[in-house]
Amino acid sequence: MTSIDPASLELGLDTFGDVTRDASGELISGAQTIRNVVEQAVLADRVGLSFFGVGEHHRREFAVSSPEIVLAAAAARTERIHLGTAVTVLSSDDPVRVFERFSTLDAVSNGRAEVILGRGSFIESFPLFGYDLRDYEALFDEKLELFSQLLTEKPVTWSGTLRASLDAADVFPKTENGLRAWVGVGGTPESAVRAARYGYGLMLAIIGGPAARFRPFADLYRRSLDTFDQPQLPVGVHSPGHIAETDQQAWDEAYEGFEAMNNSIGRERGWPTYNRLRFQHDVGPEGALYVGSPETVARKIADTVQTLGASRFDMKFSTGTLSHEKMLRSIELFGAEVAPRVRDMLS
Repeated sequence: MTSIDPASLELGLDTFGDVTRDASGELISGAQTIRNVVEQAVLADRVGLSFFGVGEHHRREFAVSSPEIVLAAAAARTERIHLGTAVTVLSSDDPVRVFERFSTLDAVSNGRAEVILGRGSFIESFPLFGYDLRDYEALFDEKLELFSQLLTEKPVTWSGTLRASLDAADVFPKTENGLRAWVGVGGTPESAVRAARYGYGLMLAIIGGPAARFRPFADLYRRSLDTFDQPQLPVGVHSPGHIAETDQQAWDEAYEGFEAMNNSIGRERGWPTYNRLRFQHDVGPEGALYVGSPETVARKIADTVQTLGASRFDMKFSTGTLSHEKMLRSIELFGAEVAPRVRDMLS
């Protein structure tokens, strides 16, 4: 276990803008889903959470393909909460344009923008934007290196094999206090070392198995920061979850959404059919789902951040067809009951 300062722990939320169902059971539109995401961000700010992240996807289950625009709308209606992505698929985007969009969001939000960069667990953006999947690894490595130079906000001279070179290129607008950047990883040694080499925070996407399984990656990342003469940077966790008044209520509310999401994606990837037995394992101590009452979820979060030495925990609160109303209640409970319990447990 690692000692964590409860006062500095950041607790946040992530959403992929999952397209949900209304009271009649009909799927709502992508447009309404996006408006709902903005309302969810407003509530997250109101209940005192630290971060609200919106993922980028290009498929029917998820409404948000341009998260920066959604985050800008949220910035206009919030005051304190930091706003970022979960994740930006850097491999199929241009690092210069990504920096420009986020430095603009940083201005709109008065310094509250963050970016979490990743390769993405879905590949739809590669053919959509004309990238070859055979370059999957090289695209991310080159673009991550370039983005790390852009973060200095000084003229950049850079050359690679998959993007045009830059010669003393200056990029605008500048931020007032720098842009906080992370790399989202699924848990490989190479990903942890790469994040350290380029000086990014490490965001561990833990969507399967116990958190303790990821401790070696967090430790490797910290050792690698020393090796590359980088300052010690934060480790965060992203995991799915849902909160209701009791464990049973939370399980009953969340199961249908998890089942719908897993089976929709699983048909493409050859996964076995999702079932209640697997769900009950995943919400238990050895699983990666933070689903239950405020006490249950708080205990699991506290154990996770201690185990990994994490200074941030982001709960992916949207899951499949889980309704907007139930997500709003989950956000309320996360801010009002889970967050103070976690800090009490850590102290």
